[in-house]
Amino acid sequence: MGRKSTERAGARMDELGALIRHHDERYHTLDDPEIPDADFDALVVELRDLEAAHPGLVAADSPTHRVGSGASNTFAEVEHGSPMRSLDNAFDMDELRAWDERVGRRLGGAPSAWVCELKFDGLAVSIRYEDGRLVQAATRGDGRFGEDVTANVRTIGDVPHSLGPGAPAVLEVRGEVYMSKSAFDELNRVQEAAGGKAYVNPRNTAAGSLRQKSATVTATRDLSFWAYQVGEVVGGPELAGHHDTLAWLADLGLPVNDGVVRLTDFDEVVAHVGVVGAARHDLDYEIDGVVVKVDDLALQEALGSTARAPRWAIAYKLPPEERTTRLLGIDVSIGPGGQATPFARLEPVFVGGSTVAVATLHNADQVVRKDVRPGDVVVVRKAGDVIPEVVGPVLSERPDGLATWPFPTECPECGEALVRSEGEAATFCVNHACPRQVRGRIEHFASRGAMDIEGFGEQRVDLFVTEGLLVDVADVYSLDLDRVSGFEGFGEVSVRNLGEAIDRSRQRPLGRLLFGLRIPHVGTTVADQVASAFGHLGRLEAATVHDLEAVEGLGPVIAASVHGWLRDGGNRDVLARLRSAGLNLEAGGSQQTEQVLAGMSIVVTGTLAGMGRDEARAAIAALGGRSPGSVSAKTTAVVAGDGAGSKLARAEELGIPVLDEAAFGRLLATGELAGRPDLPG
Repeated sequence: MGRKSTERAGARMDELGALIRHHDERYHTLDDPEIPDADFDALVVELRDLEAAHPGLVAADSPTHRVGSGASNTFAEVEHGSPMRSLDNAFDMDELRAWDERVGRRLGGAPSAWVCELKFDGLAVSIRYEDGRLVQAATRGDGRFGEDVTANVRTIGDVPHSLGPGAPAVLEVRGEVYMSKSAFDELNRVQEAAGGKAYVNPRNTAAGSLRQKSATVTATRDLSFWAYQVGEVVGGPELAGHHDTLAWLADLGLPVNDGVVRLTDFDEVVAHVGVVGAARHDLDYEIDGVVVKVDDLALQEALGSTARAPRWAIAYKLPPEERTTRLLGIDVSIGPGGQATPFARLEPVFVGGSTVAVATLHNADQVVRKDVRPGDVVVVRKAGDVIPEVVGPVLSERPDGLATWPFPTECPECGEALVRSEGEAATFCVNHACPRQVRGRIEHFASRGAMDIEGFGEQRVDLFVTEGLLVDVADVYSLDLDRVSGFEGFGEVSVRNLGEAIDRSRQRPLGRLLFGLRIPHVGTTVADQVASAFGHLGRLEAATVHDLEAVEGLGPVIAASVHGWLRDGGNRDVLARLRSAGLNLEAGGSQQTEQVLAGMSIVVTGTLAGMGRDEARAAIAALGGRSPGSVSAKTTAVVAGDGAGSKLARAEELGIPVLDEAAFGRLLATGELAGRPDLPG
């Protein structure tokens, strides 16, 4: 693969990583997802595929290596006694059998038994009992730290406050909080009767209900709980298998699902998965798969875990479901970069666990290849890892004389011509002033990963652009708040909060600004590298292409993109207005800090308990250091957290000092290296 393709892949991986982290937080921490699960899954799949194709570009803090997201600010933080890991997935029987073969190779022979459990679609929690009494409950969070939801979990009828006879001194039980289908339907009935908006699905409703600030609200939501694993145990009986462990939990009074089975032949496991898939809709709760575990606890210990998931268990995701529905029409959406994407408007249909009213058609070629036409009955597929899609028409149901759909030649947003370059599958609106593109650029600029301006959601941006208040991102800082206060839904407090959020964003460092400007090929990592290398926007604007190419990690494509963007007349005008608006144009923030890491190149790999990867890199940059994405002979030191892989091995090979998290903290405080005692430094 060519150098340019590799650079494009790296830039896309950076962008995907930022998007996935943002949506992880919206989903796991805030219980307020901005995109459907299928859209998020598609981002993850794209990143996994790119990482598989470019293993040398994989970031140590890639969200594909991580469990969930961090805790919110609503609840106190809880550290789990042992990590709450996620599960690896199998999407077909071949992958399930391949997992079993890997287990057999690692053990030198097949296990004697497996345990199959239903994979519930809820929220993972850990509940701690001491001397048989419930003392603490926490969400999974990022796997190491979760949120203290003890008061709320106490309101769940299934969860005993005290255990039966024989309870150990300490028992940490793990399981799933969920909302049954009947409870969800009843909640929506009450909600709609009161004139409220219906909740979307049981999973998000359960998660949001558990994270209510008031436990009395949680108590009204009729949540349920299944126990499926133990964490820390002190003083319990000697148990040989996972199946026996679940039986012991049931004896203590904890709810254990009756769908658990122990099987001694893997062909029986495969058959059982098929049985569960056929009966999934007979249950009063949502499931999205079957979890298969090695039963023998000693073998589990021998197999161990990766940083993200145990090797002794796997989640088989039930296959995608297909339904037929009527294709009402085909429309084209315009993305923030101008790409014109056709999508199908459908008669709503419940498929794959949710109601689908729109589905992707990808591009003009796909519409032609599938030969779908408005008015057709079409097959719609919604799988766990892709957005809903139209598979094709049911030709036997096609009305006579149904016309084919022509791809439009004009942008539906601005009326300018749509352009498709020779050899390209995508079609673009090339009008930079297209309202949809303007909205998209402003939404991106205000997003959490960029300038983090709370209150600039999609609907508000749409309103401000429609009313002529915003034409480009620089207009954010001259927004007429007096006019905004006259709009419906904008009271004195909300307008004041909006103004304060805009003012706070002026102090975001240069890296955030560069990412927010949506320069082609510039994701968060590249933006931070460029900001760190030049330190100030003025020096960056004066840089030549060769200066940019000299920045580690930037090749000619990215360098040319940044250089060209900065010299575009319209962009220069935007930058001048941002400068006049008083934005911080320095890499490390507005406060001067002693540059104790000046001249040092510090690589961060693995998962740190005290800070995220982006936070660690920002701390290094603020102190004058650099934090490239790869280890070389020029690297000063490597900070290695949990799950450190190839970069740690490369550091050891080159004899580069390796720092644990405590030594990294001392480095930030003093500028002095102090490595792990077992490694050079």
